[in-house]
Amino acid sequence: MDDAGRYRLTLALDGQLSMSGWWDKRAVADRQFSSWVGERGSMPGVRIELVDTADDLVLETWPKET
Repeated sequence: MDDAGRYRLTLALDGQLSMSGWWDKRAVADRQFSSWVGERGSMPGVRIELVDTADDLVLETWPKET
């Protein structure tokens, strides 16, 4: 688990990290994920990812993987 918080959110543009944040509560991280998708999800080359660092599990991605 990351000392900064269990849930890590990252935003990359064309593979380069642009923003990141960490939260202890899943509900807060989920709201922030939705906010970033709404605000930045249409940017060219964007990738937003929410990870549970305790379980090393990707919880959400944008755009959605098929």
